[in-house]
Amino acid sequence: MDDVMVNKLKAIADKTRLELLESLLTKNYCVSALAGKNDISESAVSQHLKILREADLVIGEKRGYYVHYTVKRDNLKLIAAEIEKLADREIERCEDCC
Repeated sequence: MDDVMVNKLKAIADKTRLELLESLLTKNYCVSALAGKNDISESAVSQHLKILREADLVIGEKRGYYVHYTVKRDNLKLIAAEIEKLADREIERCEDCC
């Protein structure tokens, strides 16, 4: 597994970021709307979105004064596919064990 995928997995490993992703999967939101919906501060939402942007999992689109965020679903599906590949690996017998 490469470092890019590890960073994506780390980004979604946080409960708050996962909740933000879940919200964004149903509707595009700006920071203030996400803060109100998830009952956290706007600054906390901004910090979490920064991590999700750096992991290439969300993208922001400027609409007037606000930036509305959406999930990059293809990248989320890549994570799911990587996890599925891990789950599908064949088990090999350890020859070094008794």
